[in-house]
Amino acid sequence: MLPSFYASADGARPWSLTWAAAYGAGIGVLAALVKVFALHLRGAAGAPIWEIAGAALAFALLCAGAAALRNFLARRLIWPQGDNARR
Repeated sequence: MLPSFYASADGARPWSLTWAAAYGAGIGVLAALVKVFALHLRGAAGAPIWEIAGAALAFALLCAGAAALRNFLARRLIWPQGDNARR
């Protein structure tokens, strides 16, 4: 197990998949807006609404998947027994 420099006051707990997906969607929207703005400056036209929605969905799924993987690994490796109340 790797040491962590972050010490939480309320102890270790599973990450929220909903919050991870929301943050991921926000990051996706920002990334798509930067891309659309850069393409607009070069004179390219496209369907920015679909690009923004696609990026938001992709980043939301990526972040929710990463949170789910972290929760799964933490339950298997970090909190293997004695912490069943957290599940």
